[in-house]
Amino acid sequence: MVLSRFPQGLAFAVAGAADHEPAARGVRSMSSPAMSDPDPTGEREAIDAGLMQRIAQGDRDAFAQLYDRFSGPLYGTALRIVREPAEAQDVVHDAFISLWEKAATFETSRGSAFSWAITLVRNRAIDRVRMRRRRAELLAESAPDDLGLAAMSDAVSGADAAVSGDEARAVRAAVATLPAEQQKALELAFFGGLTQEEIARKLSEPLGTVKARIRRGLIKLRDALARSS
Repeated sequence: MVLSRFPQGLAFAVAGAADHEPAARGVRSMSSPAMSDPDPTGEREAIDAGLMQRIAQGDRDAFAQLYDRFSGPLYGTALRIVREPAEAQDVVHDAFISLWEKAATFETSRGSAFSWAITLVRNRAIDRVRMRRRRAELLAESAPDDLGLAAMSDAVSGADAAVSGDEARAVRAAVATLPAEQQKALELAFFGGLTQEEIARKLSEPLGTVKARIRRGLIKLRDALARSS
């Protein structure tokens, strides 16, 4: 199970669940006993609300219990949206981080804890899909024909496949070696998810200038990643 993305201490909280993990990088299966228990919905929601109250007080055991109850369904929801197991795992981890950090803001009058968690997962998963599409559009618009689309795809896929992992750190390091104007444009495109038109407006630069910077930056980024591989 990948626990390093959790805040310090949260890895310990969920470590006890590791004995029952399926193959999908440690995410609880959707048939988790806690979630398949036929107790009434109201009772489940009351239990979840109680766990959230304890989590708000820093109770790691409560967090581990909530993880056991929610992780399978949350992973299934994320996977249906992003279609990539590794990315779905990251979405679920991000959602649990938010649940831990914002537990004190939870109010039963606004809905159940599970509904809140599902909303967090859906929003994060949809954001990732949108950014993936924007990167693909950017590549299609900016990849120089003389170098070929396939030659550029490795650099872009590295940014897309692991926005928060080791590959992403390599991509960010490569981006950091670019001239400042190219670096800013690519960061807004790949890590900010902005279109070229949005980047031009944000930087108050002509669209043609932004396109040229992105094109040159993509060439240098591809070469930098090729040297580091």
